[in-house]
Amino acid sequence: MFSKKILLIFFLFTCYKIQAQNNSSSLVILGIAQDGGSPQIGCDKSCCKSLWENKIFESVTSIGLIDNIENRFFLIDASPDIRKQYQMLKSLASEANLGGIAITHAHIGHYAGLLFFGKESLGAEKINVYSMPKMSLFLKNNGPWSQLIQDENIKINKLKNDSIQTLSKHISIKPIIVPHRDEFSETVGYLIKGKVKSALFLPDIDKWEKWDKKIEDFIRNVDYAFVDGTFYNGNEIPHRNMDEIPHPFVVETIERFKNLKKKHKKKVYFIHLNHTNPLHKPNNKLTKEIIERGYNIARTGMKFNL
Repeated sequence: MFSKKILLIFFLFTCYKIQAQNNSSSLVILGIAQDGGSPQIGCDKSCCKSLWENKIFESVTSIGLIDNIENRFFLIDASPDIRKQYQMLKSLASEANLGGIAITHAHIGHYAGLLFFGKESLGAEKINVYSMPKMSLFLKNNGPWSQLIQDENIKINKLKNDSIQTLSKHISIKPIIVPHRDEFSETVGYLIKGKVKSALFLPDIDKWEKWDKKIEDFIRNVDYAFVDGTFYNGNEIPHRNMDEIPHPFVVETIERFKNLKKKHKKKVYFIHLNHTNPLHKPNNKLTKEIIERGYNIARTGMKFNL
């Protein structure tokens, strides 16, 4: 009888420990739009007109990482919509505090939100900002970002390519340099690791073929992959030279991934959608086709266990 009680206690403890690990951290989608948001400034075309009229706004791409044990949350990328996204994380992680922000690169949708930590707004104190060497120099040497550092609103933590950065006991990130339009900084995606699961966050890259690594290898080795889905195809913005703003079109990515096993395809979530991208609309025919082929479209508010 005594031994049965011991076994029962051990079983319950093990179950509790596994449950605690599963709930120790999570990833939240805070926005899915390209840097300019949706609807986009100055756009009165069909893709934006009804959105303006009905006041429907999609936030710029960002994700949140929540450590439920340490009561801290982290942002990957500080978008122009950071006020709403910060509050969203606060509501999901009650009593939690901001532990830091990791930046992918120096395009407006990914770092402009840092301004809200200055004295004109939050007036933050020494918020950890994790950034690559060139990105760190850009922030230090250019106003108004430099003022945030001088006033100690933010504290720069320099990252190293392909090296693990611990954010908390339950969450770590690893920056991976990718080819992109690096006018002011390098560009990285992040490998994110929790206690139980892992994710790839790669919202911007020029073309998969330009990378010296294979995206398929990353997908096979993570549980979730949030990848660049900026343009569905090359016909979305005929007034722009697509060579100046290269991204892997969704149709190109689908073709490239056609030999992936189903279990790996279902890990893929397209994110960072331009306002012209038909995948913004859940009931769109093209959206349904993507899902039928085994892939996913990221949506604001989605939550994933780490």
